[in-house]
Amino acid sequence: MKRVMAVGVFDLLHAGHLHYLEQAKSLGDNLTVVVAHDDTVRVRKHEPVTGQDLRRRMVEGLKPVDQAIVGNPPEVPIFDILPDVKPDIIALGYDQEHAEDRIRSKLEQLGYGHIQVLRVEGLSDDLDGTRKIIARILQLSSQSKEDDA
Repeated sequence: MKRVMAVGVFDLLHAGHLHYLEQAKSLGDNLTVVVAHDDTVRVRKHEPVTGQDLRRRMVEGLKPVDQAIVGNPPEVPIFDILPDVKPDIIALGYDQEHAEDRIRSKLEQLGYGHIQVLRVEGLSDDLDGTRKIIARILQLSSQSKEDDA
């Protein structure tokens, strides 16, 4: 059985997330999704809109996902989760800011050189990312206020 691991925040679940997870699942037989810990989201991105437990539950409810777990807090090295997940492949989203070569190098260093790191394709849709969705909502809200004035 080929085990795939995908990682992300999944704060406002959208079609881009589903596409990412469908593509990740197509790489193997079992897909484990690591949902970012709330503290990690705070340190690396922003205050999460939804909490880690709800985000994990939402992700786990998606058809391609076999299981979803909450990742470690930021003070724990990210690679410490590998013994629990035991992936053969780490699937990266098209827009995730991870450097594939750096990840491969670190995996090699830690004795996980057998794990493949693959980047999946993006969804060719205007609203395939959380920031794009928020920008669109703000745009529509602004237009609505102008129309009301």
